[in-house]
Amino acid sequence: MLTKEKIKKTIDLLPENVTIDEIISRIILLDKIEQGLDDIEKGNVYTTEEVENKLNKWLK
Repeated sequence: MLTKEKIKKTIDLLPENVTIDEIISRIILLDKIEQGLDDIEKGNVYTTEEVENKLNKWLK
């Protein structure tokens, strides 16, 4: 879960002369990583074989 503390730490690691767009991009990236880790923890993942099968269907 993305918390204020994690957002604060992320912002603190950025350079002093950072744009608002860079801050927003970094927070969005952090959120996506957190979502991915949460999915892994819940078992919401695909095996390599499942991904290959889906890709083969899409690429036909």
